[in-house]
Amino acid sequence: MGGHGRIYRIACLAVLGGALFGFDISSMSAIISTQPYLCQFNEGRFDDAGRCLGPSATTQGGIIAAMPGGSLIGALVSGWLSDRFGRKRSIMIGSLFWILGSVVVCASVHLAMLAVGRFINGFAVGICSAQVPVYITEIAPPSVRGRLVSLQQWAITWGILAMFFICFGCSFLKGAAAFRIPWGLQMLPAAGLFYGLIYQPESPRWLFKKGRELEAEDVLIQLHGGGDANSPFVHQELQQIRATVGEENKHPDASWFELFAPNMLNRTLIGVFTQIWSQLTGMNVMMYYITYVFTMAGRSTSGTNDVLVPSSVSFVINVLMTVPALLWMDRWGRRRTLLAGSALMCTWLTINAIMFAVYGRTPAPGEFPSASESIAVSGKPAWVIIVSTYLFVASFASTWGPVSWTYPPELYPLRLRGKAVALATSANWTFNFALAYFVPPAFQNITWKTYVIFAVFCAAMGIHVFFFFPETANKTLEQVEELFDDKRLGAIKYLGTPAWKTRNDRAAMVRQEHQGTLPGNAELGQGLQEGKDASGPEEAQGSVTPPKDEP
Repeated sequence: MGGHGRIYRIACLAVLGGALFGFDISSMSAIISTQPYLCQFNEGRFDDAGRCLGPSATTQGGIIAAMPGGSLIGALVSGWLSDRFGRKRSIMIGSLFWILGSVVVCASVHLAMLAVGRFINGFAVGICSAQVPVYITEIAPPSVRGRLVSLQQWAITWGILAMFFICFGCSFLKGAAAFRIPWGLQMLPAAGLFYGLIYQPESPRWLFKKGRELEAEDVLIQLHGGGDANSPFVHQELQQIRATVGEENKHPDASWFELFAPNMLNRTLIGVFTQIWSQLTGMNVMMYYITYVFTMAGRSTSGTNDVLVPSSVSFVINVLMTVPALLWMDRWGRRRTLLAGSALMCTWLTINAIMFAVYGRTPAPGEFPSASESIAVSGKPAWVIIVSTYLFVASFASTWGPVSWTYPPELYPLRLRGKAVALATSANWTFNFALAYFVPPAFQNITWKTYVIFAVFCAAMGIHVFFFFPETANKTLEQVEELFDDKRLGAIKYLGTPAWKTRNDRAAMVRQEHQGTLPGNAELGQGLQEGKDASGPEEAQGSVTPPKDEP
């Protein structure tokens, strides 16, 4: 099947919306420990050497939390924007808000102005982070959908890395330019995102929903049929979409309350908890406050750059270790990837907790900034903490990072997808907000026990995934309905097929795309439940050789 190159280009452009979030994480992480920032936003606090101590731990937590607070509102609003104006236009609106917020942040002269600018930036990120996955999910063919949507996470990691090195270079500048230049430059990708999307197609499923069937058909022909109007794959996909939309159009416009109806509650909770658990891994906290972690591990012996250099290594790892998920997530499946990630991250967090608990000491006065002044580790245990932190970042980057954006949009029917993903993403930002505010005081007050809390969360999420998260990889969006509404399960049908019985048969889907065929929903349901029908679409793996362009 042709047309994948065009889809990749569209996805690479759209995920610039994810890169915006990365810019924010990195710019704050790199800047909050520098003297120009600490002096510009100081609250009259100085150490014995006369150096500015900057905002208090509580105030700094509030500054960080302003962005996810805005993102929470933006994510909720994005559901309405997406349903009314389309997936593409909602992302474009988000890019405009990012430019506005960046202007305010760049010009900030006091804490209130900085917080307002970060809130506006967060509003933009909330819109884009919710609707970019929806947009890509609805234009992508099933066999590469996971890879394309997970580009959002890769874009976040690239945003983190690029902005971190910009901030690192600007750290050698004197005065406010050290942080104003990075904050100003971060508006440029948003301008490119807005301009680039003008020339890209709208989601064909949204077009169908709005009665614009000819436009939707043309988009599918170009993207999934390689320009061939007679493509059997496109013909069958159109039939599935038309049937789904026809059924959904019998009902009034979707409301938020429908997400909590009996037939939707299970998948709503799965989508929401996918995003909640991704935050409770502690990864975004680790990225915001990575300089604090390395300071506690004794990396600030002679200056700020002693912290920034090892911190930059974690950002490089974040970029590189997202690549395996991009290449093989559709082969691995969603369940296996999430289960492996939760186990690995629990391990590294436990090791860090043990190192801080056993070898931690109270630092000398003025040894390092107040946000992390309650505990310090030196020698070999400090290196264990650093290595364990790197392994934690690598584990998240290749598992929960990309899957947490890929999985929720796959769960919902078309008429509810925009609002449902907005709700799930708002849960992400709610916990991002709470954790960003919680961590600096936590490091001060409960020290190593902070790691224990996140380790317990990782163990809990593994159990939740095993029992409740079904496999959605290599199934069309219309086919996923069978996972949650299996008519043969009688009174418990809304619980769907038991999660641990669902399978990922990539070889069958790749063959069907390559040959231009799609299975019907009934056939899929039978294959999921029985796993025995060799003549159905869910044939045993290994009997089909995928096309050469499928790594």
